[in-house]
Amino acid sequence: MKYALLSASVFSLDWLIKNRIEQDGKEGEEKKICSGMLLLRKYHNKGAFLNAGEKKSKFVAVLSVLLTLGLTVLFLVTFTMKGNSLLKTGLSLLLGGAYSNTYDRLRRKYVVDYVSFPVKNKAIRRIVFNLSDFCIMIGALCMVIGSLK
Repeated sequence: MKYALLSASVFSLDWLIKNRIEQDGKEGEEKKICSGMLLLRKYHNKGAFLNAGEKKSKFVAVLSVLLTLGLTVLFLVTFTMKGNSLLKTGLSLLLGGAYSNTYDRLRRKYVVDYVSFPVKNKAIRRIVFNLSDFCIMIGALCMVIGSLK
C-alpha cells in the first residue's frame, strides 16, 4: 500500500505544481529558485523527452498510455513478491511520474515542464523538466539496481 501511496503522492504533487505554473507562469519568463540552483520557467512539451516526436503528439500519447499500462501490470505483479523494496520503490516513482505526464498528454495535449538548470552550456540550460521527469529517471535507476539483486 505504501508504494501505491508513493505513486499517488508523486502524481498529486506534480499535478499541483503544473496547475500553479499554468495559472501564474508566463511562457519564456525565467525565475531563479532554490538560492539560484534552479530556474523556474513554463514550457509546453508536445512530444516526449526533449520534445522528441512533437509533430506526432497523438502517437506519443498512445505510446505513453501503452507503456504506463504495461508498467502498471508489472507494478501489480510485484505486490505478489516478497522483499525487493528498491524495485517496488523504483516502480512507484516511475509510475507516479508516468501517470502525471500521461495525464497531461491526454488532458492538455502537452506536458507542462517548469524547471531547468542555470548552467553556462546553452544546450543544457534550455532543457526544461518537471517533477515527474526526475521521478521517472530516479525510478528507472532504482528498478535496474533492484532487479539486479
